[in-house]
Amino acid sequence: MLTIHCPNCGVTAEETEFHAHGEAHLKRFGPGSSEDDFEGYLFMRKNPKGVHFERWRHQYGCGKWFHVARCTMTLEVFGSYSAQTTEPPQEIVEIIRDRRPDFGSGAA
Repeated sequence: MLTIHCPNCGVTAEETEFHAHGEAHLKRFGPGSSEDDFEGYLFMRKNPKGVHFERWRHQYGCGKWFHVARCTMTLEVFGSYSAQTTEPPQEIVEIIRDRRPDFGSGAA
């Protein structure tokens, strides 16, 4: 069971209070984009073995969206942060690099 912290209301609870909604930091394509870009936005998602950035919603709490950085192999949660960010905060990236020295080097 994951223990997740909502950065919006400050509650830390089991994952059953939240709901995962897929990959975070997607570049959205809409009207005027190429068919390939739009198809990629709609259907293509990363499914990594290792560090993954996901969108979550505090379903049974404040109802707000946020992002979680976690490992899909160990279920370790590295941190959570605002959904309004376009990339993971530096402090979360540093936590990941401390625990996974190969993060960002192309290795899983």
